[in-house]
Amino acid sequence: QVQLVESGGGLVQAGGSLRLSCAASGRTLSRYTMGWFRQAPGKEREFVSSIEWIGITTNYADSVKGRFTISRDNAKNMVYLQMNSLKPEDTAVYYCAATPSRSYYYAPEYYNYWGQGTQVTVSS
Repeated sequence: QVQLVESGGGLVQAGGSLRLSCAASGRTLSRYTMGWFRQAPGKEREFVSSIEWIGITTNYADSVKGRFTISRDNAKNMVYLQMNSLKPEDTAVYYCAATPSRSYYYAPEYYNYWGQGTQVTVSS
């Protein structure tokens, strides 16, 4: 079994930055694609970013491209999401997740493990 714990969320003004962290325990995730998703009130969970196990291939939603950067440290079983130039529309609960799939990195139904989420609130 795998446990994922997110941290780093909070309240920030528009234009500010936050760095989310995801700590994994239970087994090594070095062969998993790691993803970040978010869910705003009344909306479906949406893909934000993903990184393949070797850490070379990354993917981003168009809405965050150029502002967010995903990274991982397999030795520490950690995944990070650096969020810059935050906007009010980035407000959501952010979830870390893991999947053995490389192709369906954007689809939440292909992710086996999920964290509990961390709240990000961006004020205007």
